[in-house]
Amino acid sequence: MGADAAIDLPAATAAYATGTDGTVGIEEEFMLLDESTLDLVPRFEELSASTAQDPVLAVSVAGELIRTEIEIRSGRGENLGEALEAQRVHRDGLFAHASRMGIRLGATGTHPWDDYRHQTFIDTEHYRRVVDGLRWVARRNATFSLHVHVGIRDPDRAIAVCDRLRPVLPMLLALSSNSPFVDGLDTGLHSARTQTFTKSFPRCGVPDAFGSWRAFCSYVELLQATDSIQEYTQVWWSVRPHISFGTVEIRICDAQSTAEESEALTGLIVACALQAARDHDEGRPVEHLPARLIEENLWRAIRNGRSGRLVDWDAREEYPSAGALDRLLAWTAPVRAEQGIDPVFPERNGAERQRDRVADGASPAEAFAAAVAETQATYPASPDDDDAQERST
Repeated sequence: MGADAAIDLPAATAAYATGTDGTVGIEEEFMLLDESTLDLVPRFEELSASTAQDPVLAVSVAGELIRTEIEIRSGRGENLGEALEAQRVHRDGLFAHASRMGIRLGATGTHPWDDYRHQTFIDTEHYRRVVDGLRWVARRNATFSLHVHVGIRDPDRAIAVCDRLRPVLPMLLALSSNSPFVDGLDTGLHSARTQTFTKSFPRCGVPDAFGSWRAFCSYVELLQATDSIQEYTQVWWSVRPHISFGTVEIRICDAQSTAEESEALTGLIVACALQAARDHDEGRPVEHLPARLIEENLWRAIRNGRSGRLVDWDAREEYPSAGALDRLLAWTAPVRAEQGIDPVFPERNGAERQRDRVADGASPAEAFAAAVAETQATYPASPDDDDAQERST
């Protein structure tokens, strides 16, 4: 997944019409780091060329905008378990290739001290178009995230799922926040990635509630007719129908420092999408919140992550952001019971752990190094000896 997507709405309609509920695809973005300094290093082409020799990795590794980033993709799994198993195999291969090349892979939403002005871009037609169209906005975007695709049959149902997931986005962000440091600064935020990317890119963040596939298509056709977009992947919403795959793609989460957290979030996201589809099928009433109210919660998630407070707009009252997990688990209980999805999260998420370390006297660089050690210890099945030594100190 992640390939350039031409705007072929009739083909997309057919893909959804013949689609299957509950297929899953996972995309995880990692930063490429110097082993010694943990500086970002522009070595995507080298690592990609190395993985291209492996027939499995050749189709699961992809580039993103910048040359200091690499993405690993599960491909289509018929269910969550199948996608996770495939992703584990792909991660093992990627981490092994990176280790042999002297590259560390990191997984936080932002790099704490990188100077974005020195970033260079991968050379593809799609990303040349992005850079030419967005200029400083593209250059400023050195961010890393987790994307999850969930198959939804029927185009109108896919739009209904996107519509129903809009107020869920801030809740997922609060749980996944993992980027407190950027540009050499403690930003005071828990998800600087979201502020950098989601609040800067056009056609990004919380979409409107479209109500129907026809209304959605009319919007895309208008963008195309007015030369606002040349390809569909220039629509960067935090939840969107992905017209190439017949899926709903949820794109709100920061990259996770541990594999366990990434997999827990993936399971929770899949459950949310499938529960939204079930609620639609059963005719459960929904009142689509105005974007301004969802954006209020999105800001709260950016600012304080899991440590803050969100707003229950129906009750007109605040609740602790950490309670978002219990709310989502309660809502998705029917689907999770059927699918065997039981996500387990640590008490403190990535942003909280980094902030805890700083509060205990570590520098942001040291807190980041600890997060990188978590990634090296959990994503590959067999961490190398250096990683094991690092964990023991």
